[in-house]
Formats: sequence, structure tokens, C-alpha cells
Amino acid sequence: MPEQPRVSPDTEFPPTKLLSVALAAAQAAATLIRDAAPRVRDIVWQEKGATDFVSEVDLGAEKRILEIVRRHIPNAAFLAEETASTISPEQRDAGIVFVIDPLDGTTNFLHGYPEYAVSIGVLVNGTLAAGVVIDVPSNECFTATAGGGAQLNGEPIHVSTISNPQRSLFGTGFPFVRQEEIAPYTQQLARVMAGASGVRRAGAAALDLASVACGRFEGFWEIRLSPWDIAAGMLLVREAGGIVTTLGGDECLVARTGIVAGSAAMHPWLLRTVSGR
Repeated sequence: MPEQPRVSPDTEFPPTKLLSVALAAAQAAATLIRDAAPRVRDIVWQEKGATDFVSEVDLGAEKRILEIVRRHIPNAAFLAEETASTISPEQRDAGIVFVIDPLDGTTNFLHGYPEYAVSIGVLVNGTLAAGVVIDVPSNECFTATAGGGAQLNGEPIHVSTISNPQRSLFGTGFPFVRQEEIAPYTQQLARVMAGASGVRRAGAAALDLASVACGRFEGFWEIRLSPWDIAAGMLLVREAGGIVTTLGGDECLVARTGIVAGSAAMHPWLLRTVSGR
């Protein structure tokens, strides 16, 4: 498997400080989302695509994140799902970059389905240094720093030790933008279903990756995700002892990519099964 990269030390902004800023920003966004949930039926939807939505809550949460990060790290760059990107994905390798999804699972939120999160990953010179995922409805807070392990509400977490696929539970994400991806995905799903205990699709990749990190899932895969979907969750999985690669088994970067994440015990099986090898 690809060797996991290491973060170069930064005396001014070490991973622990970057996590502190990301956590404060994520908590502020989560509070705004939580306060808006009771009036969800009155929120106006805006279409980014035929089945892809954004709301005033996404934008408000993003604004809170930006305000807090800029207050503490004025020179930070942003790679964001909604409107706040100051760089392109190809420019992620220079300096400190906050990769933010202010509301992962917008469609779930707009339907009152309790599976949505705030996700913030922090890159230093292109390498993940810190990450936080807050499950807003449950108020679970997942955090990680490079070399510092992963935690759930401050307590260390580790990936599952189950090594039998017939006892394993996997998470996945359905293609919902590109119809041409549906057929190859259903073939992947059929192969995993035939060999596993079960497969779940809840609709928020950051939480799926967090579930791999804490052992609720043995693995997770999706054909295509964006940088803000995976940045924080990738670090959680790796720091919890798991493996994250592309669908081809290569090193997974914070980019638009397919992903296979899993425990050390089950990632090889999931990768082989998804790829049809």
C-alpha cells in the first residue's frame, strides 16, 4: 500500500494549533446549522445542479468558518464547496490550505434526515495536518492531527479489527450527478453485497469516513468525491490505523477522486472486490 505522507513541522502553526482553529470554526458552523434545523421546511433551496443543492444555511456556515480562520491565520487559503475558494484544487500544495465543507449532507439536512456534518481538513504544503468532522445532529466530534492519532469526543479511536468480510459492514455513496457512473457502480455494489454482511448509504461521506475511523464500518468506497468531501475524513482513517487509496489502489490525494478506505484488515478485500480483480 502507498506510504502515508508526513507533515513537515511548522513552528508557528503546528498541527495542534491548526486543529484548534479548525475545531473552533467547525463548532461555530455546527451551532448555526443546529439552530436552523427547526425551521428547515422554510429554507429556500438553490440548485447547483439537477440533484445538487445549496441553501442559506450552507452559505452562513461557510461564512462563520471563514471569519474564524481568517482571524487566527490571515494568510490561510481556502478550498471550499460553496463560494469561498481562494485557490484551485491544483494549487493545494502551497502553504496552509483549509479544505472546508460547511454542510456535508445538504440534501439530508433539507429533508430533516439526521445525517449531516461540518468537515474541515487542513493541508500544509499539500499534506494533511489536521482534520475535524462534527456530526451535527448527534454532536459527535471527530478530530485528528498528523502523527497524533484520531479521537471521538476527545477519546482515542481505532479502526475495526474484524477480518472476515462476511462479518463486515461497509459504507458507500451512490452516483447522483453523472448518470454514466450508475452502471459501473451497481456492478461494484453487487460484488460487495455478495461477500459482505451489509452495505449502508447515508449520504454524507465525511461521516462515512469517520465511521471507518471509529470501527463502525470496516470500509467505505465511492466512485467520485470532491476534496472537501474527503480531506478531514481521510486523516481520521489514517490516524486511526486505516488505509485510504484510490479505486486503483494508488495514494489518495485531496482531490476529485474515487476512494476506497478501510481498516488494515479489510481494505485489501474491499479494494479487490470493488475493482473486480
